[in-house]
Amino acid sequence: MSWRSSFRCSKFRHVFGKPSTKEHSYDGVPITRSVHDNHYCSANPCFIAVVTECAGGGSFLVLPIHHTGRVDPQHPRVCGHSGRVLDVKWNPFDDHCIASCSEDCTVKVWDIPVCGVQQNLTKARKTLIGHSRRVGLIEWHPTAENLLLSSAYDYKVLLWDVSQVGTVLRYPVRVVLMPVYHRYPSDTLLLSVSFNSDGSRLAVTSKDRRVRVLDPRTGKILQVSSSKSHRASKVLFIGGLKMLLSTGSSPWNHRQIVLWDPDDLSEPLYEEDLDGSAGVLFPFYDPDTHMLYLAGKGDGNIRYYELSTEKPYISFLTEFRSLLPQKGLGVMPKRGLDVSACEVFRFYRLIAIKDLVEPLSMIVPRKESGIFQEDLYPMTAGNQAAMTAQEWLLGINRGPVLMSLKPGTRVANPYPETPAEKGLVRHLSSLRFQMGPAVGAVTGTDMDFMEEAFLEEQLAYQDAKYPREVSDLSGWQPDETQIPLWTYCCTPHCCEPAERPPPTTESELLQAFYRQQDEIRDLREQLNHKDVRIAQLELEIKNTRNNMRATF
Repeated sequence: MSWRSSFRCSKFRHVFGKPSTKEHSYDGVPITRSVHDNHYCSANPCFIAVVTECAGGGSFLVLPIHHTGRVDPQHPRVCGHSGRVLDVKWNPFDDHCIASCSEDCTVKVWDIPVCGVQQNLTKARKTLIGHSRRVGLIEWHPTAENLLLSSAYDYKVLLWDVSQVGTVLRYPVRVVLMPVYHRYPSDTLLLSVSFNSDGSRLAVTSKDRRVRVLDPRTGKILQVSSSKSHRASKVLFIGGLKMLLSTGSSPWNHRQIVLWDPDDLSEPLYEEDLDGSAGVLFPFYDPDTHMLYLAGKGDGNIRYYELSTEKPYISFLTEFRSLLPQKGLGVMPKRGLDVSACEVFRFYRLIAIKDLVEPLSMIVPRKESGIFQEDLYPMTAGNQAAMTAQEWLLGINRGPVLMSLKPGTRVANPYPETPAEKGLVRHLSSLRFQMGPAVGAVTGTDMDFMEEAFLEEQLAYQDAKYPREVSDLSGWQPDETQIPLWTYCCTPHCCEPAERPPPTTESELLQAFYRQQDEIRDLREQLNHKDVRIAQLELEIKNTRNNMRATF
C-alpha cells in the first residue's frame, strides 16, 4: 500500500499580506456610513475612488494613486449626486472614466482630469435615467467597451451603452430583468452580479438567496440553484476553471462558501462552513494564480485559498490578520501591481473607525525579488477592449485582450481595432504602464515617441470634442463636463477656456500646446530649485530682522 501525503505542494503556500505604513496609506478619509453591502472603493493604476460621508447629497473622493499620507479635509470631491452614493466602478478600458450610482435613482459617468480633481466636480459626462428607485449595483462589461449594467430597487436590471449621443440617456440598449404585470418578484432584486470572462453569461444572487445564470443579451434565465442548505449573498465567476463560487450562510447561520457548475446548479460541487460571524463575505478571485481571497465585512482577516479542477477543488493556504475591521475593499488591477516586489494582489482596506484607507499587498517571497518572475505573472487581461458595444449586442463573444506584465513587452491585439478616437488613448495608456519606472532610463528616441503620441492624443481629443469643422465656431460654448487640463492649472498666466474660443487652425493648436509645454518645464525647474529658493528667502528674512533690531 503506497503512502500519500495529505499536504498539497503549492508555490503560493507562503503568500503573506504586507500592510502599508501610515505614510503610504490614505489618512483622514471620511468613509461613508452607508449600510449597503458594497465595496465603496475602486482603484486603477492612476486613481483610487472612495465613497465618502457628506451632509446633503452624495459624493466620493478621487485621489491620485501616489497621493498618500494625510488627505486634506477640504480636498475637492465628485459631488454631482443629490443622494447618497452607493457604488463606484472604474471603466476597465479608460483609467480616467468612472461610473457611480446613488439613492437619487441615477447612474452617472464622470471624466476625471489627467491631473486629478482640482475643484469640486458637479457635472457628469453622462447621466443615465431609467430607474425609479435607488440604484444599488453597477458593473462594467469585461470585454466590450462602454457597456454598463445597473441594478436598482425598482426590480429592474438595465444595460446601457454610454457611448450614445447626449449627456442624458433615458433608454437602455437592453432590459435584462424587470417586473412583469406589476408584480415584483424577489428574483429581480439583485444582491450581486458577476460576468464571466467573455461577458456572454451573467451570474446573479437575488433577494430570495438563490444563484442564477442569465443570458445578459436576452435576460433569459438559464440555470437556478435549488439547494436549500445555502442562502447565497455574493457570487463570482471562476474564470478558467468553469466554476461558479457563491458566499452566504447555511440554515444554521454559519458563513459558507459553495462551488457550482455553471451549467448545472441543481447540486453544488463543494460546500464548506467557515465560522459563525454575521458579516457578508466578499470573494475575490485571481485567474492568473487561481487564488481565492475571502474578506468579511467587519472582519480584520482575509483568507487565501487555491482552486483547482480536481477534488476537493479548494485548498486553504493561510490568512492575513489585523485588529482593525474593514468596511469595504478595493482591488488594484493586475497591470498596476509592483512586479519587482513579487506582488500578486493588492487590496485597499477601508478602515472606517480610523478614517483610513490601507493598501495591503499580497507578496510571494522569492530569493531574487528584483527580477521578473515568469511563473507568477502569465499573460493577463489588459486595458484594451476586445470589441465595441454594437458588436457584442449583435451576438459576438470574445475573450479579453491579454497583455504581458513584463516591463518593456508589448503584445499585439489579436482582434480588429475598435474606433480610432479611442485607439490612441488606449495605446498611450498601455505605453504609460509598460514604460514605467521599472523599465529604467528612457532613451531620447522613446521620449520623442511619447511626446508625439501625447500630441496625437491631444489632437484626437479636440477632434472628438469638436466634431464639426474647426473654423465653424458659431455654436461653440464651453463644455463644463469635459474641462481640459489647462483649466486646472494654477499658474497666474493661464486663461480659462470661457475667455476665448479654442484655436481655429492646427498651427495655433500646436503653438498653444508647445506654449503649455514650456510653462510645464519652467514650473518643473522652479520645483527642482525650491530648496535653494527657500534658503534664500529665509536668509533675506533673517537679514531684514537683524536690520530692524539694529534700527531700534
